[in-house]
Amino acid sequence: MVSEITASELRDRLDAGDEFVLLDTRDTESFEGWRIPGSVQYFYKPFHEFDLDALVSATGMKDDEIITICAKGKASYAIAEELESAGYNDVTVVLEGMRAWSAVYDHVPIELADDLTIVQIQRRAKGCLGYVIASNGEAAVIDATRHTDEFTTAADALGTPITAVFDTHIHADHISGGRSLATALDVPYYMGHEAAGRDVTHAFEPLAPNDVVEVGGVDIKALATPGHTSDMVSYLIDTEAVITGDTLFVESVGRTELQFGDGEAQTGATQLYDSLHRTLLAEPDSVTVLPGHFTIRNDGTSPATPGEPIVTTIGETRVGLDILSADRDDFVERITARLPEKPPNYETVIGINQGSTTVENETDAIELELGPNRCAAETDAGAD
Repeated sequence: MVSEITASELRDRLDAGDEFVLLDTRDTESFEGWRIPGSVQYFYKPFHEFDLDALVSATGMKDDEIITICAKGKASYAIAEELESAGYNDVTVVLEGMRAWSAVYDHVPIELADDLTIVQIQRRAKGCLGYVIASNGEAAVIDATRHTDEFTTAADALGTPITAVFDTHIHADHISGGRSLATALDVPYYMGHEAAGRDVTHAFEPLAPNDVVEVGGVDIKALATPGHTSDMVSYLIDTEAVITGDTLFVESVGRTELQFGDGEAQTGATQLYDSLHRTLLAEPDSVTVLPGHFTIRNDGTSPATPGEPIVTTIGETRVGLDILSADRDDFVERITARLPEKPPNYETVIGINQGSTTVENETDAIELELGPNRCAAETDAGAD
């Protein structure tokens, strides 16, 4: 009988360096747009005639252990049964396929001050990063995804109730769980005050520049950092760290046309330059930078290492990120010269996060979010 494995168990085996063939049965377009690193593709549907010779010729696999994956877990199960019937005795199916892979998370502690605990919640397949900040028996959540149980589980593990929820901006690549989490816990939900100008229909506590919210004795200070969007806010955590949303990443900076439109990308780029140089780079070199995303390439690989802290510092960024050495005009030109592919369904996702559009069910939410985030600008030193 064909064995089964969860997406999280697949992650653990990949991280352990186990040897097996990961066979992806999705069509070529889907595979080339987003896949798990190291997987091989062979298009198959349950109603297709199974041709073992063609499969071996296309993939090169022989008597290896095989793990099959597809979009939802149906085609991969069908081909696994065919492989077992053909004599392969070590075949495993990833339950719920790439849909489940899209919801795999890592909880990574960030070492900072003794009285401050930050857990980086990494959504591996999309490159989304959210945070649980805990101190003195209270916790805040920043940039929760719709899988809010990941954040409550992290807070529970620390023994700290969540007393405040924040979003850095209206996200375009994934459905935010910030508002729903705050409502479920009956705690304040904070966004930058400029979010009101983006037709947000749900209630939130507006934060003006330099407003401070105290959580467990830790000051969370709102820094206006527009550019990626007009409502973008970074959050300074005491003097230890700054959560930068889509303003500043470890290896790049935020793209600037998702809200403003391709023709207005220069407007956002000019704002972004000022946000970087006048606000974030004005912080001490020792401040830890905690970004809102890390890059996931179409082949599933990343310049970051999921499962390990994805961080930098203001000082490291200042000297190590080439785009920050450009003057204003050069910066704007480089940020807008190549506009990367937009996130899937980004206009619908923005509408959901504004509250003007609703998502009907979990299946629709999964489909809207499939694929990696594409929030970084393409610069000479940026992400692919």
